[in-house]
Amino acid sequence: MRLNQLELINFRNYAQLDLTFDQSLTIFTGENAQGKTNILEAIFLLSLAKSHRTNHDQEMIRWSTSQAIIKGNVETRHYHFPLELQLNKKGKIAKFNHLEQAKLSHFIGKLNVILFAPEDLQLIKGSPALRRRFLDVELGQSHPVYLNELLEYNRILKQRNAYLKQLGQQSKFDDIYFEVLTDQLIDKAVNVIKYRIDFVQQLTELAQPIHHRLSNQADHLQITYKSSSSRLDYLNLDTLSDQFKQLLKQNIKREKDLGNTLYGPHRDDLEFILNEKSAQLYGSQGQQRTIILSLKLAEIDLMYQLTSEYPILLLDDVLSELDDNRQHILMSYIESKVQTFLTTASISGLKIAELKQAKIYQVKKGTINEP
Repeated sequence: MRLNQLELINFRNYAQLDLTFDQSLTIFTGENAQGKTNILEAIFLLSLAKSHRTNHDQEMIRWSTSQAIIKGNVETRHYHFPLELQLNKKGKIAKFNHLEQAKLSHFIGKLNVILFAPEDLQLIKGSPALRRRFLDVELGQSHPVYLNELLEYNRILKQRNAYLKQLGQQSKFDDIYFEVLTDQLIDKAVNVIKYRIDFVQQLTELAQPIHHRLSNQADHLQITYKSSSSRLDYLNLDTLSDQFKQLLKQNIKREKDLGNTLYGPHRDDLEFILNEKSAQLYGSQGQQRTIILSLKLAEIDLMYQLTSEYPILLLDDVLSELDDNRQHILMSYIESKVQTFLTTASISGLKIAELKQAKIYQVKKGTINEP
């Protein structure tokens, strides 16, 4: 999979930008706050119809304008197609092959990307929400059905939580209505969990040998999908629906008191085990970075297994966070099979053999030039 062209109109600090990409490696260099990351953000938006930096579309529309437009021309093994995403005050308009998509879920995943940014280094020690988002981003691209199940789960969860919160203002409790909501929630929860567990197992199988190599055969990595309750046995998926129903039934009083759904995939987590110890608790910074790098490389292979296309790799100022050896391993691993977009303050510190073949752009105040 390749992105052959990117056009931006009134996006962030770009009034107009039109770039054509004919190399496997494209580097955007320049000082901070000049617009390097904005380009990677635009490519990410063409994949997932949402930013990795903000939840507010208005922030991405250029100052004093009413609409931002992102266009891309994508090439896969079998065909070419254009993508377009418009951002305005009313929301988003997504077009695939010039046709407006009725749902964003029909747009997501047409262009597959893997993003590696400095905040990913917080994936292990950061909040569970970061790890759940990691799962949702990768699964949403490769499994459109998962995205639909997750959206439905979140919709029902919002309804159920709203009803629980209303109990403080009303004396009546409609048991039948609440039971219907709960049954619908459990149905979607089980589907979401099954997808996540399968994905984690596949990712682990690919990440383990990569991690073994990166750690010079010193460390063994295990990744597990962790339930929001010890009462839920994710090893026994056949009875998961009944387990959920029993758990929620037993905790209904607490949920009414707190006005929240206490258990489910919205509270699940990922756990990284290194040599039978928690990497979150006991892993060194170097070990944690090695795990993240292993994950990103495994994601590339897994995306290829799932879609028969290599994704596009976005490296947002992350090489400066890696030592020379990890830089070399990362770049040699992707070689020319993965189209890569990289941002960096300076190319002088990069230990990349492919620099001679790379297309390099200098970014300054929303304008781009070849140095």
